[in-house]
Amino acid sequence: MIDTYALSGGLQLADALIAATALDHGLTLLTANAKHFSIIDGLDRERFVP
Repeated sequence: MIDTYALSGGLQLADALIAATALDHGLTLLTANAKHFSIIDGLDRERFVP
């Protein structure tokens, strides 16, 4: 995932690690910028407004 998304997909390393953790554990990723993570196939994300 790091090679695919962080290095060539435009995600920061920390964001790629957070997304990988959510995917690995079958969790929904809460984010204020769901579009930012839209490039990751299979990632369940939900918009979060702080």
